[in-house]
Amino acid sequence: MSGIWDRDEAAVFVETLFGKHHGEIYAYLLRMLREPELAADLTQDAFIKAYRNYETLEKPENARAWLYQIAHRVALDEIRRRKIIRFLPWTGESPGAAPSAEHLVMDAHLSADMQRALARIPERQRAALLLAELHDLTGLELAAALGVSHVAARALLTRARESLRQALAAERSDAPDGGRPAPREGSR
Repeated sequence: MSGIWDRDEAAVFVETLFGKHHGEIYAYLLRMLREPELAADLTQDAFIKAYRNYETLEKPENARAWLYQIAHRVALDEIRRRKIIRFLPWTGESPGAAPSAEHLVMDAHLSADMQRALARIPERQRAALLLAELHDLTGLELAAALGVSHVAARALLTRARESLRQALAAERSDAPDGGRPAPREGSR
């Protein structure tokens, strides 16, 4: 897409991307920021930036990862603007907020020790796991979304999975029962 670009072509392309990926970009920003209205606003901002920066898209087949990269940068810009130093943990909730639907689903699928283990690993590694596992990005899409090479993305994801494994083992060993499952009723 490099070079001179046609505004009409860009508008049609970004509208198509909006139709395909609006929901998942919003969900990603909501997980990062934990504020539905802000996530909705920043989702719109991300698609506006995609239109304005259409010429930076080198390959149309990488458009999804390109969108995630734009959304990630839009969120970081907002966080910096607010002078927030770090992301809220993606498994946590804002103080005083009612649990989100995602949080309720995650609680149903993730054990407490898994949630605590995720909170122990570095934010960048959590972001890589979130993109790779929950959004099912390919290695190339993950690399583009994180703004790193494919090799660096693979290495980051490998470190993230290892960090999670170690944190989960630590969580289970810190448990009062040593991480053993509770006995079933009726068994002795």
